[in-house]
This record gives sequence, C-alpha cells and structure tokens, in this order.
Amino acid sequence: MSNNILKADVTIIGAGLVGLSAAVAMCKAGYEVILVDQHTQVTDDQVPESDVDWDQRIYAISPKNAQWLTGLGVWQLLDTSRIGEMQSMEIWGDATDMPLSLFAEDVNANDLGFIAEERALKKALMQQVQACGVRTLFGNKCITISATPNKAILELDNQQFLESSLLIAADGVNSWVRERLGIAIGQKDYHQTAIVANFITENSHGNIARQWFRRDGAGKDGGKKHCGILAWLPLPGNKISIVWSAPTEYANVLMQLDALALTNEVMQAGNAELGQLTMIGEPAAFPLVLKKSEIFIQDCVVLAGDAAHRIHPMAGQGVNLGFRDIVDLTEILASRHSCQPINDSGLLKRYARARKADLSNMLMMTNGLYHLFESENAVVKKVRNWGLSATNRPVIKKMLVKRAVAL
Repeated sequence: MSNNILKADVTIIGAGLVGLSAAVAMCKAGYEVILVDQHTQVTDDQVPESDVDWDQRIYAISPKNAQWLTGLGVWQLLDTSRIGEMQSMEIWGDATDMPLSLFAEDVNANDLGFIAEERALKKALMQQVQACGVRTLFGNKCITISATPNKAILELDNQQFLESSLLIAADGVNSWVRERLGIAIGQKDYHQTAIVANFITENSHGNIARQWFRRDGAGKDGGKKHCGILAWLPLPGNKISIVWSAPTEYANVLMQLDALALTNEVMQAGNAELGQLTMIGEPAAFPLVLKKSEIFIQDCVVLAGDAAHRIHPMAGQGVNLGFRDIVDLTEILASRHSCQPINDSGLLKRYARARKADLSNMLMMTNGLYHLFESENAVVKKVRNWGLSATNRPVIKKMLVKRAVAL
C-alpha cells in the first residue's frame, strides 16, 4: 500500500452538484483535494441544440446559494439566457378562490430564487474544479474504506489508495460510504411519484412560480384526478418546468398518457393559468421517499447532500440543503484555530448540529404540509384552506418571503 498511496487534506466521493461544489469550496479554502467518482464522465458537455432543448432535471436555487456559487466563480459561468427567475409565487389550496401571493419586492429583494438546469450547473462546477487544479479520479469504483478519528483510507478498484484527514461522502441517496460504515438511515415512503416535464406556454408566466395543493376531482378509474402537489416553475421566455408530486397510482396513469393527453392534464390541473401548453422533450418520473441519515459524521467522515438527507421536493430545497451542508462545513473549518486539525471532533460535531437543525426545520415544514394536504378529514380540509387565506396578510407574507430569500 505504501508504494501506491495518494495523500490529501480532503477526499470527496461523488461528483454530483454537492460533491463538485465541495471540491471547489475546499480547494478555495486552501486544502489539497481529491475528487473521486465511479463514472468516467460526470458532466454532459453537449451544447443544447436549440431553445427547446431543456434538461429534465431543473433545480430551484435560492438567492443565498446563487450568491455563494458566485463567490466560488461558478454562477457567472452559466448562460444567463437559460436561467429562470422567480420574482413572486402564487399558492393555491384545493378550495381557495384566491392564491397566497408572495413577492420578492416585499423584502426589497429582486428574486425569490432562480431556475437552472442540472447539466448547466454541473458543467460550470466542473470548469471550476479544473480551474482550481483539483485532482480528479473518475471511472474507478471504491472497494474498501477505513476511517479513524485521525484519517480515512480509501481503496479504489485500480489498487490505488487514498489517505486524507477528512472524507466527504457526497455519493448520493444510496451512499456507498454510508452503507460501508454501517450508518443507519431513517426512511419513509411518501407513496408519491414526481413527474417532471417542460412546456412552452401560450401566455407569459410573468416570472411567477405557481403551486397547487390539490385533492379534488374523481378520475374515470374511480381514483383521484388532478390530485397531489403541482408546481409550475418559470423558465426564460414563455417556458415552464413542472414538478407534479402525485399519488403513485395516479402518477402511473399520467405517465401512460401520450404527450397531448398529459399536457392537457397538466393544463387543467393548473387551471389553464398560462393558456395552451406545448410539451418540450419527454417527461420523466421518480418515486418520492424521505431518507435521513441517523448521524452526519463518523470519525473523520462527513455526510453531505443526498447521502445525508433526501426530502420531498415541494419546497424546492433538496439541492439547496446540500449546498448549505458545504457552506456550513467550510465556515466551521474556517473558524478553527491554528492548532486544530480539520478533522477535530469538536468542529465536526458543530457541523452535525448545524445541519440537523436546518434539516429538522425543513422537515417540519415539508412533512407538515404533506400530511395537511393528504388528509381527507373535513375539519383538516377547512383548516388548511383557511390557513392559506389567513396567511395572505402583509405581516405574515413578509415573514415568509424573508425566510425564503434567506435560505
């Protein structure tokens, strides 16, 4: 082993959005970094062929994280003509005539968030990884891992060994690192499937994100029709990206429809707010499951992104939570005194506490809303719709917008 070992301050496993951002952030903080991923190619370098070629995976990025990515030199590499702006938001209950309306300008902000394509974010992050001189080992699987409070040793399938003071596991929801270290994970099936698709709209979306919490209508098969949580997110021009989190049985029915029929369902479920819709590309679907690691640190190993948590997409906070993992980690490490190693247990415990608090707050909101709008109880239905109406007051709305912009 001694003849074939690479040493670094930080080893990062996983070259998704969170792993790539961690590599850039750690390198800019002055650490020697190695980034590992089992895939040979981790980004899609293809340039979009036309304005109607849009990625299925779209992310809502909070203003604060956009600012952080700008500080990393990443955000400015994105094509601004392909970034959507959310300047306001409208939220409907299943029995409310008027939506809850939230405006960025209410707190003197320009935007509630931005809509960006996964492939564009990955490409920009990878450009910065290369510009920073991060050592990348792509196309090799991890075979073994051993971790103590002082160091982590990783073995790859090419007989290469990596030794580092800190190991960041950003290897996704089915994390190999988490499984190998025997870290337990809590799991809850939402019994929902998220359908994602992009559309051209007849009318301008006005940079408004729209969301419906629906429990109405009977389908031809006796099941629910137009039920679930539907979000329309503004893309540049007259285009939107939708995320429809529907009961899995109903989502399966929707995914069996042809493009025209599915488009019609999406249009009706959104009250035809933007007139006629035309689908761009193909829809995709993925099951929704809450996963939360029981612990976020073990010895000198830190879990981040989906390896630590995956939540319901209704709040659009999945990747934002992952980015905030790295923000908190880098800030905590920057606060250490000169004699403290980067794997100091006190520092890593501070990271774990900070991330658990942030995640708990987000889960309280997403799980609360999920159960509130899943309930068929007549009293609960009245309360949830009254709640949306009651929230439509200037003081409460301002508080909600301030919270959204601060994430």
